[in-house]
Amino acid sequence: MKKMKKVMALLLSLVMVLAMSVVAFAGEAGSSAAATSGTYTITAPAGSHKYEIYQIFTGDLAGTVLSNLKWGVNGSGTLGEAVSQDVINKLTAVNTKSDTEKLEVIKKYAKLSNPVDTITKGATYTADAGYYLIKDQDDSLAGEEGESYTLYIVEVVGNVTISPKSAVPSFEKKIKDTNDTTGVTSDWQDSADYDIGDRIPFQLKGTVADNYDKYDKYYFAFHDVEEEGLAFDESTVVVKVDGNVITSGYSVVDGSETGKNVEKCTFEVKFTDLKQISGVHAGSVITVEYESVLTKDAVLGEHGNVNKAKLQFSNNPNDSQGGENGPTGETPWDNVIVFTYKVEINKVNENSQPLSGAEFTLSKKLVDGTTKDITVVKNTAGTSFTFSGLDDGEYILTETKTPSRYNTISPITFIVTADHDITWEKQNRDAVLTKMSGNKVNGEIDLTANKAEGSLSADVVNKSGSTLPTTGGMGTTIFYVVGSILVLGAAILLITKKRMSAR
Repeated sequence: MKKMKKVMALLLSLVMVLAMSVVAFAGEAGSSAAATSGTYTITAPAGSHKYEIYQIFTGDLAGTVLSNLKWGVNGSGTLGEAVSQDVINKLTAVNTKSDTEKLEVIKKYAKLSNPVDTITKGATYTADAGYYLIKDQDDSLAGEEGESYTLYIVEVVGNVTISPKSAVPSFEKKIKDTNDTTGVTSDWQDSADYDIGDRIPFQLKGTVADNYDKYDKYYFAFHDVEEEGLAFDESTVVVKVDGNVITSGYSVVDGSETGKNVEKCTFEVKFTDLKQISGVHAGSVITVEYESVLTKDAVLGEHGNVNKAKLQFSNNPNDSQGGENGPTGETPWDNVIVFTYKVEINKVNENSQPLSGAEFTLSKKLVDGTTKDITVVKNTAGTSFTFSGLDDGEYILTETKTPSRYNTISPITFIVTADHDITWEKQNRDAVLTKMSGNKVNGEIDLTANKAEGSLSADVVNKSGSTLPTTGGMGTTIFYVVGSILVLGAAILLITKKRMSAR
């Protein structure tokens, strides 16, 4: 067993005396109460902890005074022999010291191997009056999320119920949402929507545990995993302690470069020993803010693109190594999700038949008055136009080429709106996006939403050109008729003159 050097900060309430205090022994102060060598019970609470009980001394108990001390089963002296006054004096001398200082002395007189009993989940141990040390069994919390080991208890037995007080860090992962058209940015939340190519702000936040002062070294590491549609940008990482930026004392490990992350993380931010960072204390807030880019591989629609993270932390200062090489616990994964959508435009004629030969652009209005063009993909027939990777905002659809013999449509303006829960608890990821719609501002369009696919689709109708009337047609006909009559009249007149001349 590793040498125990320090204590976890999960203070257990004591029935007879304050936690970690060294009681009065008969050699230090007398008692008028009658001493007894009777038996008592030590009871474990329900839960996952397994407690080991070590008997240091036995004796006669009167109130909080233990007299006639003898070495117990786990004492450093010979079992059953009287404890010397020198040992008693050294123990009582640390009564005003810190818990850590008390333990350093107490453990000199205890052998922390082969406990007299191990109890868990409401079990009890019947104990003789004496002086006992109670601790979590080594490695008994391995794999338990959000758990840390119990502070050693040194107890003079009367009846005792072990009551652990949890002291683990808290953790959360968040994202901000920005509407490019209005310029409005949300607070930190659990969901957002973005255009492909946008830079997305994320935050990891860990709050240091209440028992931080019980550690000599403290490992503190953020683990972050992004799905394929997100690309982490290490150059954007900013680390803060209680709101103040720090630039050293931690490392950023990019999993895609090292390939050594056991959790197969996208990246980690690690404090090998948080104790080396000035000003950190119980309750300090450590934040990591960074950006990732939404890529062309992003999933459209309600399934979204998940980014999850967790916090790994030291959870057993009783271990002599501590820090990165000591026992650690971890929080559950915390998830955020990014959505992106598409608009599908189908070109048809007035009979709702597909119509080829058109070209469109889709532009997004930005808060500074400019616009941003969205990439278009056409089907083979050239009758369907898909604009993928959009978020909420105002868009302008413009026909830049019109099919031959058809009229060009006026630009169409519409607004894409999407509702998603800003707090993602336990619901399925497909349930976070609750609604999407497209609302016309001007022009002729009727958008139909498909939440699952994250799509808004519409038919855009081109009407054929009209055959316009021409002028002057009737006058020409008259000329033809009159001209024919004149020609005919002239011929008749000529023939008549010739006949008259022959006579």
